[in-house]
Amino acid sequence: MAFEEIQAEIASLLIRMNEQPEDIHEMELLLREKLNEYRALGLPLPQDLADLETLLDERFAERDQRE
Repeated sequence: MAFEEIQAEIASLLIRMNEQPEDIHEMELLLREKLNEYRALGLPLPQDLADLETLLDERFAERDQRE
């Protein structure tokens, strides 16, 4: 998949996360998948996406502790 397509899909997922908070867990998983595709192209994650991934990691850790 081309770099531009991955960027567009990431943007779409972020919009969907805001519009459909009830599906946020699924969106987070899809977002991680797209970030991994980005890396598979041999591209470093832009800082904003790296920060987002760190935030997702923290949120998943918090959820795991509560359960």
